[in-house]
Amino acid sequence: MALSIEETRKALSDGLLSFPVTDMDDSDKFNPSTYADRIQWFLEHDISAVFVAGGTGEFFSLSQDEYQQIVTIASETVDKKVPVISSAGRSIPEAIEFSRMAEKAGIDAILLMPPYLINAPQEGIYSYAKTILDNIHLPVIYYNRSNGSLSSEYVEKLADNCPNLIGLKDGTGNIQELNDTIKSIGDRLVYIGGVPTAEIISEAYLSIGVNTYSSAVFNFVPDLANFYYKSLRAGHTQVVHKILKEFFIPFVRLRNRKSGYAVSLIKAGAKLIGKDAGNVRPPLTMPNEEEVRVLKGIVDAAIFKN
Repeated sequence: MALSIEETRKALSDGLLSFPVTDMDDSDKFNPSTYADRIQWFLEHDISAVFVAGGTGEFFSLSQDEYQQIVTIASETVDKKVPVISSAGRSIPEAIEFSRMAEKAGIDAILLMPPYLINAPQEGIYSYAKTILDNIHLPVIYYNRSNGSLSSEYVEKLADNCPNLIGLKDGTGNIQELNDTIKSIGDRLVYIGGVPTAEIISEAYLSIGVNTYSSAVFNFVPDLANFYYKSLRAGHTQVVHKILKEFFIPFVRLRNRKSGYAVSLIKAGAKLIGKDAGNVRPPLTMPNEEEVRVLKGIVDAAIFKN
């Protein structure tokens, strides 16, 4: 039995959102036992919700069987302590099928990913999202990014026509457009910051009413991630700027060296702290030894150690 929509909305509106990586073994196969341990470890920290099989969780690379295992393990491990949200997307039939698998497993909501590959007009992206929303029962957060980006006008249209749309996750970083969306739609939706390493623009997000965001670095510096979030919300500007300067800016500079490092560096970080989740799957690549040394230096220099 899933949590109520009200409970899920409340959790998504305030508090740090965690996005665990997906564990792979030495043969590049999903590792269910260490994944369950990872979810349990997440719960030992202060989190508001758990998002599984997302971008950080390499949703694009998972088989249906692996997805089924992930949503089942996550639902059983979390056991309603906080909401669990899983991704769906790719083609319309796949998104509907993945969503129904998640619902049967006890997942509380769906993060709807962009459609596969193709660039499409706004009305086509809207139709993609609406068709999926109309054919599933779970509440949905729409992930507004990449080739699935909807304008404020179309997000509002989707909200007006789909009662089970409860949130918008921003992956564009376009603060002007997002502010338009928020001011036009108001609290009909919950708004989540979702650019890679969202902490880097968290101050801008907060200034327009986006109170929370997805934290991938939580996978290897959970205490720092929480300390930063609480400092941000408390208005402790000097602390926020210090952590940005000493951790997040160097991390983002390293992340920008190669496409896909928004995920790859997270897995490298997890390994650094003894929470190895294996390697990313192709087409992503892992950082080289020099880059891992740089990452270790960034983590070691952080003012609030994990």
